[in-house]
Parts: sequence; C-alpha cells; structure tokens
Amino acid sequence: MANYDANAIQVLEGLEPVRKRPGMYIGSTDERGLQHLITEIVDNSIDEALAGFCNHIEVRLNKDGSCSVTDNGRGIPTGIHQPEGISSVELVLTKLHAGGKFGGGGYTISGGLHGVGLSVVNALSEWLVVDVYQNGKIHHQEYKRGAPTSLLTVVGETIGTGTKVTFKPDAEIFETVVFDYEISKSRFKELAFLNRGLTIDLYDDREDEPRHDTFHYEGGIVEFVDNLNKGRTTVFPQPIYIDRIGNDYEVEICFQYNDGYNEVIHAYANDINTQEGGTHLVGFKNGLTRVINDYGLKNRILKENEKLSGDDVREGITAIVCVKLTNPQFEGQTKTKLGNSEMRVYVEKAMAEDFGAFLEENPAPARELILKCITAQRARDAARSAREMTRRKGVLESASLPGKLADCSSKDASQCEIYIVEGESAGGTAKQGRDRKFQAILPLRGKILNVEKARLPHILENAEIKNMITAFGCGVSNEYDESKLRYNKIICMTDADVDGSHIRILLLTFFFRFMRPLIENGHVYIAQPPLYKATKNKVDKYCYSDKELNIYLDEIGRKGVEVQRYKGLGEMNAEQLWSTTMNPESRILLQVTMEDAFEADQVFTTLMGEEPELRRQFIEQNATLVKELDV
Repeated sequence: MANYDANAIQVLEGLEPVRKRPGMYIGSTDERGLQHLITEIVDNSIDEALAGFCNHIEVRLNKDGSCSVTDNGRGIPTGIHQPEGISSVELVLTKLHAGGKFGGGGYTISGGLHGVGLSVVNALSEWLVVDVYQNGKIHHQEYKRGAPTSLLTVVGETIGTGTKVTFKPDAEIFETVVFDYEISKSRFKELAFLNRGLTIDLYDDREDEPRHDTFHYEGGIVEFVDNLNKGRTTVFPQPIYIDRIGNDYEVEICFQYNDGYNEVIHAYANDINTQEGGTHLVGFKNGLTRVINDYGLKNRILKENEKLSGDDVREGITAIVCVKLTNPQFEGQTKTKLGNSEMRVYVEKAMAEDFGAFLEENPAPARELILKCITAQRARDAARSAREMTRRKGVLESASLPGKLADCSSKDASQCEIYIVEGESAGGTAKQGRDRKFQAILPLRGKILNVEKARLPHILENAEIKNMITAFGCGVSNEYDESKLRYNKIICMTDADVDGSHIRILLLTFFFRFMRPLIENGHVYIAQPPLYKATKNKVDKYCYSDKELNIYLDEIGRKGVEVQRYKGLGEMNAEQLWSTTMNPESRILLQVTMEDAFEADQVFTTLMGEEPELRRQFIEQNATLVKELDV
C-alpha cells in the first residue's frame, strides 16, 4: 500500500495545475474546450469594450493552426509590477488569478470573474506570442507551454493602442487542435448583438479561399430580437425596448410577441449567456406576468377573478434580458446562473414602470396582447384536458407499447437504442438486420405532423407522434421525465432523398419543440446510410458521399466498376443495412446538439415556418444543425 504522509502532498507551481488538470479550467479537452481558448481571449477584449475603451476586435484563424485575437483597447499594462518584479504582461500570462478584475480599479464590469483567461490559454498552448500597443510603442513577448522564452521588449512604434495575442493550442493537451469556424461565428454574432456599436471581424485563412464575416449591430439587442423573429408574424410592429442605468448596474431588455406558441428567452449577465437563468430572469418573468395581469384587470379585459399564469403571458414571446453589474455572483465556474438578489428587484421595477407605461400609451396593441394571453390560457386548459384524456386512453402512461414497435430485449436504458425508420418496407429490413438485444425499431407511416405551429392537443391526435411518445416513455412538454426514458439513443433513419430529409426535419422539429431535453442531453442522432455501393471483382465498397465515391474510383480505376446509387433504405438487404448503418463497430451517426440555442431555434422556424423564400435561402446556404460523430 502506498504511503500517505507529508511527502505525498504535491504542490503544483505556476501554471502546472492547468496542464495537469485542464478540464478544471476549460471544462474539457475536446473540441468544446479547444473553442473555449478563443472565448477566454475574446472575453478580455469584450471587457475592454464594456469599459468603453474598445470598439473593434479581430479574430483570425491562421494557416499554421494558430489563432490571433487583436483589439483596439487600452492594451495590457506593460510596466513592472511590484512586488512581483516582472512586467504586468508576464504576470497576467503566467500567474493564475492575476488581472484587473479583483478590485484594483481595472474594470467596473467584467465577465471574466476568475482572472484565469490569459494564463490558462498560455498554459495550454504549444506557443503564445503577445504584442501590446501602448504609449507609442509595440511591446513583444514569446512563450512556450506557459513559460516565457523572452523578456518583454519594445520592437517598434505605433500610433494606436490595443493587444494582440496569437496562440497555437497544444496537441499534447487537446483531442483536436482544429478550430471550428462556425462555432466562433455563432458566438461572435451573439456578442456583437449584446454590445451595440462593437465590430467583430472573423477571418479564416486556412483554406485556399479564405472566409470572412463581420458582425456589427447599431441596434444591439433590438436587432437581436428582430433576427430571432425573422420569418414570424409579430403582434407589435416594433419590439419593446427597455434600458435602465443605475450607479453600478444596467438593465437592458427587448421583447416582442409573435403568433407562434413557443417561448424564446435568452438571459445574459455581463455578456455571459446564463443558460440556467437566475435572478434577472426571475425578475423579468415576474414583472411581465404582474404588469399584464394588472393592466388586464384595470381595463376590465380580464374578469375580477381571472388571472393569467406565467406560461400564458409568455406564449409566443421572444425576449433578450441583458444585465450588467459590478460584482456579479455566478453559481459555479461555468457561470450559468446569476445569483445577485438585487437584480431581480431592478429588473422587476424596470418592467413595471416601462412596460406598464407602454401598455397605457398603446391601448389597442395592449388589448390585443391580453386577448392573445387569454387564448393561450384557454388552449393550455384544453391541452391539460387532452393530456388527461389521452392518459386515460393509455397513450402517455401505458404498459402497452405500440404494436408496430419491435422492442429490444434489454431493459437497461443506458445500453438501448431505438431507430425511427421511414416506411414499413425499410422497417421490416431494419427489424431483420438489427441486434435484438439492444436495438428497437419503430417504423413510421408517412410524414408526421408539422408541429411548428400546432398546440399540444392537435399534436397528440397524430398517430405516429403518439407511438413515439409511448415508445420513448418519458412524456412530453412540461411532463417530460428523463428518468423514464427507455432508450439512450434515438436514431432517425430515413432515406437519402428529399422526402427522407423532410421527414427527418419534421422529427427534429417535434423533438426540439416538445421534447427538447432529448437533444440537450445528447440522445438524438441521425443515421448515415451509404449513398453508393461500388463493386469491382465481387468486392463491395460503400461510399457515403459523392466526394468519397470519386476518391475511391480514382484509387482503383473506373474500368469494370459497377456503381449502385441507393435511393432508399429499402434497396438494401438486412445484412447490408446492418453492416453499413446499424453496426456500432462500423456505422457513422450524426449527433444533434444544442450548442447554439438561438441559432437552432431560428433554423427550425426557417425550415418549418411559413416563409418559403427564407427556407430557400437556408437550403442554398447548406447550413446544418448536426455534428459528425463516429459511434
């Protein structure tokens, strides 16, 4: 047995803890952790923007695999820091919890609470170079895996100010060191919305044809709401905008109702997406409900004993709640929930006074809104009755599984998976080819209902949707219960044609709107059946794209090759379907993720909404909601 004494206590100096346990500082060492490196550097530039000293940030993905982030802020202080005896630049790059965010007067408002951003990126980089433009001079220093390899020296002159950090992630640390342009693009678009007037340029110089996107929104979160509501019919001509500035805080809110049934609210504190909400979100919801009820009763639109619930008043709302404060209290390192109790009061007060005034000054739209909320209340009551009726009929809570379901024998949900298959023919082939121990098959008959603009009672009348709800076992909407989910993987397996794509989108829309935790918790996948079978000398090769087929044909020569294009799953026999699409050892699955909630919401609205022109543009741009994953 190993000795556990005083000598067993290990002290990690400097940045050693970061390299030893990187997940503690950036969450993970996969693609998400890699992208977080860029976020940490950009957040420092955003802090300069929040302080009023920066209006332009440039992010460049370089050919050598490195990333450069440049801003026109004040620049990191370059003087010698006492009592450390090193430059302030070296201090913030080599010491954890060193920065201008700990009461030294550097920042009044900051998202980077922990002061570990620059030093962590430095520790996890193969190399890092910093250039500071300050006092007419360019200061330069280089690092390798967190340690300085040169002193901070003046290498030139400049008329501007700012900081440029170039770093190359360490392949010894990360599973992948290839940055994802689309993830950065989505985050910077969000940051530009939240900081009106700020310009963020994103460049990708890695390809022969470089990409470039510029994000700049003078309208700020008003444009954000407009962007989220694109393709929807809105109740008010213009979004409602509220901006309150106090001594040590700012409350900025924008919201607008549309004729849909879904609630879309994004809450931020100091530009951090507080995905778990917090006091500012509670204040917004409370204020919204109270103002609408008070106005409705006062103007006799609501009866004396009638009261609208929070769900009623938020149906069809799209809202951005953005607060900035001096000393934010976030729950946990991930900073996903705001805890400052005073922000609930500030937000509620802003809603009561400003939204209340809006309703008083706009009686016609106000009445329309109250009537919309009453309609939502009645529909919710009808949905509750429908659920109860459906439950009595045994759809939502039933030991009787759908007759078309070929279930698996295992009862361990963590090991089980269900294939949602297009058509009875493909369903029959899949049933023959599957591994019965852990793979279940549920065939669909035709296309399911488009749920984008449908309420729950109507949805529960659809036979195919009822079959899925019963098979999954976890319930829908507010009654979703993860513990009752019968399968760890829900795999959409449709034909590789237009109809198959349409069915897949209908399924994803249903999951997104009424069973969102399935996507959030990583349960939803898309099967990748092959597009081609190339046969030469009785040897079969399956190809999953035109590119893969062409590469293969070039390798073997095209003479004497028979190529079959699969139009549907039914063209494969059970053995072929198993080996290409269902065998965990060889299949390719696409996992549907929720990396970017507002982008995903917009995509579903575009694809399944009522604006064909927006849908056409989207398809032409070939955007995607999924990430390729070998499983």
